[in-house]
Amino acid sequence: MNSLTSFSVLLSAAKKWPNQIAISESNKKITYAELLALTLRVASSLRTLGVVPGDRVALLAPNCAEWIYVALGIHAIGGVLLPINTRMKALEIHDLLERSGAKVLFCANGFLGNEFSTIVSSHQPPTLKRMISWRFDGEAQGELAPSEVPLIDLLAGVSSKDMVVAQLFAEKIESDSYADLMFTSGTTGSPKGVISSHRQNIQAFNEWSKVVGLSHDDRYLIVNPFFHAFGYKAGWLSALIRGACIYPMAIFDVNKILKMIQDEKISFLPGPPTLFFSMIEHEDLSKFDISSLRVAVTGAATIPPSLIKDMRDVLQFNIVTTAYGLTECSGVATVCDPKSRDEIIAYTSGKALPGVELKCVLPDGGSAKVGEPGEIYIRGYNVMQGYFNDPKATAEAIDHEGWLHTGDIGVLDQDGNLRITDRLKNMYIAGGFNCYPAEIEKIMLMHEGLAQVAVVGIPDERMGEVGKAFVVLKPETSITEQVLIDWCRANMANYKVPRVVQFVKDFPLNASGKVAKEELKKISA
Repeated sequence: MNSLTSFSVLLSAAKKWPNQIAISESNKKITYAELLALTLRVASSLRTLGVVPGDRVALLAPNCAEWIYVALGIHAIGGVLLPINTRMKALEIHDLLERSGAKVLFCANGFLGNEFSTIVSSHQPPTLKRMISWRFDGEAQGELAPSEVPLIDLLAGVSSKDMVVAQLFAEKIESDSYADLMFTSGTTGSPKGVISSHRQNIQAFNEWSKVVGLSHDDRYLIVNPFFHAFGYKAGWLSALIRGACIYPMAIFDVNKILKMIQDEKISFLPGPPTLFFSMIEHEDLSKFDISSLRVAVTGAATIPPSLIKDMRDVLQFNIVTTAYGLTECSGVATVCDPKSRDEIIAYTSGKALPGVELKCVLPDGGSAKVGEPGEIYIRGYNVMQGYFNDPKATAEAIDHEGWLHTGDIGVLDQDGNLRITDRLKNMYIAGGFNCYPAEIEKIMLMHEGLAQVAVVGIPDERMGEVGKAFVVLKPETSITEQVLIDWCRANMANYKVPRVVQFVKDFPLNASGKVAKEELKKISA
């Protein structure tokens, strides 16, 4: 690939496989040629709305065909894609739109009963000029917000000439221009925006796709959310790079997953360990024909070797492998050779991608020896451009030699395979989603009855880890565990909601007066 942009990838695929199905969703089949046309319609429409290269354009929708061609259209105009988590509540959505300065928002109304355009219009940031919406639930378009336009109307106004102009413009987008702004939670309590370029995303996932064996013959069921790098970059973007057929799935439902594997002959299925545990444990698994399954890629949690074995023996995957990455390195840094032993695949995340360096560093700044734990540093083309409007945080994350300090603790073996052992930043992973206690605590403290909150991750058989909140109530305040959990569910994304609440009179403190979270974890053990 000479020009490395998502549009160049799409254009190449449309030339190689114009009549091949690019996206299959329910009764909707979109060929690569049709996907190119839809992308150009979106790009042309954005030009008429005044979007110029570098403008942030937000996308708030579940996995669906619209997500893909809207994202590609944003890229084709030189816009910066801002994916927003559909599990977020009003406060969280408003915060990201305001801080990013997004000019336009695309949203799917009706997903799980959410009227996103209504949620946003109730507190619309002044920088947000337009909302473009469609009905995910199939209902008729109801009353529109003042700045809202139906997607179908927007695209209908684009002529063939407009599309030609849009393509000429798209072909001039530079590989090193910004592709996306993805907010990742931070230990300071506020999400930070990670900026990546087109070249970084495509180079990294071209390498990833080669190792895991994704091909244009694959039928790729994407359960991982598109707002996450696993569903977006390792998902539909990788499928475009290799010319595979994309099957978006909006809601995790094991029955629907098994039925789709059977009916559509799905061959490629990445996901967190929770996905594969659920399939293996499904009581009617034997009633489904899943023999088409070929490749599984997992990660984001510790994986028992027995799961790798069951994925091969029970789920019939020919290839099972693992990977490691974070938003700050375009979503991927290492991947495990599928030919490795089960123990290597289960206990490590494999080796660094070609062109990417990896080392583990001791507290004194020296390099850790083989088998010795240290903080994981990453350097290479995949390391982010920086945190959006936050040079201080960027300088803290990337040192003067270009090494990204991940905050994760790991061990390298003699062959260069990386094993994740701990986290410096108290982050825990619930069902494949990164959860940052400081962010959860910040939201919980908005509750008028809470004086102090400390959240830690505790082991959970199915989810890997879940949150436990230790809470100190304000004087003369009474609240039950369930009432507080319900409040959290109404005010934050579901995966962030603590599954357990323990009321305490005070917190154990360390010598510097900070909450001793390790002591709280011992209480939970």
